[in-house]
Amino acid sequence: MQFDHAGVATDDTDTLAALYETVFDAPVAHEEEFDGLRVTFLDLGNGYFELLEPLPDAEGAIPRYLDRNGPGLHHVALATEDIAAALETARGAGVDLIDETPREGAWGHDVAFCHPASTGGVLLEFVEH
Repeated sequence: MQFDHAGVATDDTDTLAALYETVFDAPVAHEEEFDGLRVTFLDLGNGYFELLEPLPDAEGAIPRYLDRNGPGLHHVALATEDIAAALETARGAGVDLIDETPREGAWGHDVAFCHPASTGGVLLEFVEH
């Protein structure tokens, strides 16, 4: 596995994207609206920042996260060539899975999340391109 992206919850994608583009020389690689979110990927060359901004009246994990914690790091994603095997390995190691099977994520990739209670407090995402 290798680092794929860091997901950042925000209530102002435009301002944060402009800052990250300037500070990290990270241009926008992809933008979409997905699952009640405005999703913007900024290319770091060896991975991405994924900015996650809820659309108006959106419900779900990101709006709840912003309500509880405010803007900030939401998750870390690791790329895998075999997401089913990654889930099986995690399950075998005693990791509690949020997603027992992969589901479609942003950019059309298969994704699955591991519960932070069993991963040192970090919400981990597996992503298969």
